Amino acid sequence: MIITRTPFRISFFGGGTDFPQWFMENGGSVLSTTIDKYCYITCRWLPPFFEHRHRIVYSVVENVQKVDDIKHPSVRAVLNKLGMHDGIEIHHDGDLPARSGLGSSSSFTVGLLNSLSALKEKSISKRDLAEQAIEFEQHILAENVGCQDQIAVAFGGLNRIDFNRNGSFDVLPVICSQHRVEALQDNLMLFFTGLSRFSSEVQATQVANIPKTATNLKLMHAQVDQALAILTNLDTPIDEFGALLHEAWQLKKSLSDKISTSTIDAIYQNGIDAGAIGGKILGAGGGGFILFFVPPEKRQAVKNSLKNLIHVPFRFEQGGSQVVLYEPGKPFEFDHNSAEAGADDLH
Repeated sequence: MIITRTPFRISFFGGGTDFPQWFMENGGSVLSTTIDKYCYITCRWLPPFFEHRHRIVYSVVENVQKVDDIKHPSVRAVLNKLGMHDGIEIHHDGDLPARSGLGSSSSFTVGLLNSLSALKEKSISKRDLAEQAIEFEQHILAENVGCQDQIAVAFGGLNRIDFNRNGSFDVLPVICSQHRVEALQDNLMLFFTGLSRFSSEVQATQVANIPKTATNLKLMHAQVDQALAILTNLDTPIDEFGALLHEAWQLKKSLSDKISTSTIDAIYQNGIDAGAIGGKILGAGGGGFILFFVPPEKRQAVKNSLKNLIHVPFRFEQGGSQVVLYEPGKPFEFDHNSAEAGADDLH
């Protein structure tokens, strides 16, 4: 049996510049962190004592005979690509809901690739995990997704990720004092709006709008440098990070009319009125989680103002996707005809 633990991520600045349609011509950068909320993937070779050959458990349970019969698109694509047709069982559990702006789809894909590689007794690097997840999501599943989520959750930590015009990427850990990182964490609050959406649909409009939003995308790219300057200069008030988040949210909303809604705008304004300095909807937009930058003395007021939403305390994490249980074993011989004959002999 293999168990992997892959974190979810929060993206602060530069979102939108991680689409190949943008960075292959202009370059791109994001500032993001992974958090201590996780996607867990458990997998094992399935013993040949069941009527089904494969068992996939997530929000539904799939018991099927062939990989091609699996309805979960990521699981089906990954198993086919890796040529894993022996009987297998895969379970998914998550600390937070899917389709919520925290990179959950990429956490699942990265965690699944990590699990199946371990099941095959093969080690895989964080860079290979990220690159393979990008390949699956963008080219095999043909989803409208960028490249930041896969990299962030594979590597883990508070990082600047640069996207180069040649298609490569660089992961640069943020170098600043631990006191500064703690101050940043202490000023952040995460709430679930209760709204879910398919990010690929929202991001399709964002990609289509790239020619019209180039000026704002360049400003969003520049905000990564501005945010890093705030974090690394101890003489700069940390509140300026929150003010920059507010500016980033105004720019982000301009990329597509599907990123915000009247409900999201009302939630954001309630947070600001209660004392938040800035914030943003995470991920593609349209719903999911909303992040606020809130001075510690204003936290209770913001919490009271948004009492109808679920508040999710969190801290940053550093590990990225990890194998936390490794007992690979070997595939079972799986012959349904023999199994059925043996069962008949018992009657």
